[in-house]
Amino acid sequence: MVVGCQRAPTDDKALMFFKRHAVNHICGYPADEGSRASWTAETLKRLRDRCDTHGVALEMVQFPFMSSDAIEKSPRKGIMLGREPERQQEIDEACEIVRSAGAAGIPAIKYNVNLLGVLRTTPTEGRGGTKYSTWRLAEARQDPPLTDAGHVPADLAWERITYFLERVVPVAEEFKVRLACHPHDPGVPDSGFRGVVRVLGTVDGLKRFVRIKASPYHGLNLCLGSVAEMLQQPAAEIHDVIRYFGTRGAIFNIHFRNIRGRRDAFQEVFPDEGDMDMMAVIRTLKQSGYSGMLMPDHMPTHPDDPGQHQAFAFGYGYIRGLIQAVDSEA
Repeated sequence: MVVGCQRAPTDDKALMFFKRHAVNHICGYPADEGSRASWTAETLKRLRDRCDTHGVALEMVQFPFMSSDAIEKSPRKGIMLGREPERQQEIDEACEIVRSAGAAGIPAIKYNVNLLGVLRTTPTEGRGGTKYSTWRLAEARQDPPLTDAGHVPADLAWERITYFLERVVPVAEEFKVRLACHPHDPGVPDSGFRGVVRVLGTVDGLKRFVRIKASPYHGLNLCLGSVAEMLQQPAAEIHDVIRYFGTRGAIFNIHFRNIRGRRDAFQEVFPDEGDMDMMAVIRTLKQSGYSGMLMPDHMPTHPDDPGQHQAFAFGYGYIRGLIQAVDSEA
C-alpha cells in the first residue's frame, strides 16, 4: 500500500508539494478538465510525463463529468438523468477517455454516479478551532423537495447505472483500465431524500453494484468514511466490508477517512481521532490483498489553512506512518 492523493491542479508546484511529503502516487487532473482536447491519449501522456519528471506516478484520473457534485451543478447530466441523446453522447465520451487512458498508460479512472451531491448539515467544532463536516439527518431539510432529476426510485437508479456499466466496462476490459466508483455520501432513508433513493448508500447496494458486471476492471473507489456512514457500528463492521470487497479484488482505491458517529449522525474528523482504529483497518486491507493508494480526503478545515495544505500534510504523514508500522509487523 502507498500514500496517494487526488488534489488538483496537477502542476509543478503541487507535484513538488506531493514529493516533499512522500506522496509518490496520485490521481491527476488535466489543466482544463472541461475541454475534450484535454482527454486525448497525447494530452494524458504529457500529464503522465510531467508527473514522472517529479518522481510521482499518475495512477488514476477522473471522468470530468461524473463527479461528486449534485446534479444541478453537473456540467453534463445525460447518464444519470437517462436522457437521450445526451446519455449516449456522454457514454461515447467516457469510452473514448478509457481508450485514451489505456494508451497513455494510466491504469484507473474514478467516478461517481451522483444526483444529490455530498449531503451535510451545519459544521461542528473540532480540535484546534477546526470545523468538522457533519451530517445530522434529523436536522436536514429537503429544500427544495426535488432535485432536477425529479423522483428517482431504486429501480430507475439501478437501470441507469446498469445501462452505463454494460456499455463502458467492456471497453475498460479491452484497454485494461480499472473503473473505480465512489459510494453515495451519505446514505439516506430507504424512502429517499429530495425524491432520490441512493442505491449506493448501503453495503448491500455496493455488493449489488459490483455484481452487475463482474470484471477485474469494474470495482470501487472505496471511501472508508462513506462506508462508515452506512453502518451502525463502524469500528466493528468496517472490517467485514473490507474483506468482502478486498478478497474479490473489487477495491481499486481507498479514501482514508474516519468519522465519529454512525449512520445518519456523524462528524468527519481527523483520521487519528475517529471511531475506527485506522491501523487495524490497514491490517485488514493488507490481509485482504489490497496494494493500492490510501488517500486522505475531506480533512477538517480552519481559517489559517485556507488551501488545507496543513491538514492534508498531516494526513499524508499519518497514513505513511501507519503503512510503515503495519509493514514492519511480523
